[in-house]
Amino acid sequence: MIRPIMRDPIFLVQKSAPAMAEDLTLARDLLETLEASKDRCVGMAANMIGVSRRVIAFDNGGTYMAMFNPEIVKSSGPYGAEEACLSLDGIRKTTRFRSIKVRYQNEQFQVRFKTFTGWPAQIIQHEIDHCNGILI
Repeated sequence: MIRPIMRDPIFLVQKSAPAMAEDLTLARDLLETLEASKDRCVGMAANMIGVSRRVIAFDNGGTYMAMFNPEIVKSSGPYGAEEACLSLDGIRKTTRFRSIKVRYQNEQFQVRFKTFTGWPAQIIQHEIDHCNGILI
């Protein structure tokens, strides 16, 4: 189900609770909302559709991917970036890393580790910030 975008900064700055198995429907809604917004958005966190859970969805080189409880466990190559956000107005400056290693759970809630570089890494960092209540 395509959901409306949350724009309330008071809600968005709250840290998200861990995702659980019953959040699989939430992940589908997040992926459908991202797909419907693909002309102006490349990633979303669950709080962007009004649910404070650690679930993200993003464009991973043309394929949409969802992660449950993602955490960055290693990063390298800091650089300055400018980003926009569907939940906020304007463009903001931030620091991102060229390479990140992420610990997350897949749809079966199996723990996985994966290294991302470049654009997908930047998107994931933005969405994990959302899970942590950080707005750029």
